[in-house]
Amino acid sequence: MAALTADDLAPARRRQLLTRLVGQARARGIADLFKPKAAVRWMADTVAEVAPHVPIRDLATLRRHFSGLDDEELADRLVRNAARATAGVGAAGGGVAAVEWVVTPTLLSAPVLLAAETVTVVAIELKLIGELHEVHGVPLPTGGTQRAVALVQAWATQRGVNPMMPGVGVSAVLGTAARKELRDTLLKRFGRNLTTLGPFLTGAAVASYLNRRATRNLADQLRRDLRKKGRELPGSRPALP
Repeated sequence: MAALTADDLAPARRRQLLTRLVGQARARGIADLFKPKAAVRWMADTVAEVAPHVPIRDLATLRRHFSGLDDEELADRLVRNAARATAGVGAAGGGVAAVEWVVTPTLLSAPVLLAAETVTVVAIELKLIGELHEVHGVPLPTGGTQRAVALVQAWATQRGVNPMMPGVGVSAVLGTAARKELRDTLLKRFGRNLTTLGPFLTGAAVASYLNRRATRNLADQLRRDLRKKGRELPGSRPALP
């Protein structure tokens, strides 16, 4: 999952990693993902499991990787790269689906593919959220669990994290209203990813477009909120225009 969040994956490598992820999910005995509630429950649990391990670069690392860019240009580049990555997941999912449809018995893995694709897109967007917080000067909570909780909440609400929020465990958050919000947002994404199963490779093209658009929309909403939060934080560096 961490490898799938990389900016510069070749399409063949992305498809290989996604296929491996589907195989691992299937090996864990997931048998009831035809049921939407079961699928969303599995995705929510998986997002919570993955979130602490999403590789988020700090501002100094980002500036080394993208030298010569000012903060606004850097944020634009991160959004562009993430949108390309989620579009690539849609295309890769369509390619995997095209292979899966060739042999009838493997149709049973279609819900697993959709769930794996959805969680992969969320992981890429969690990384984007964390790195946009770095660029906009809005600090993330320290500690793996607290940071993961903040990222999951930010993704579900499409708003920046609250730096004053007290730290709690992932399991605690998933036991509150935030879990419902996460599930509702995941269900929307899961439904959109049904386009992956279109005939031949038409599903890949549509899923690629929808993923790119959704990631850009998320980034636009998040950046507006981060600009506001950056202005409100005492002693913060100037917010991006």
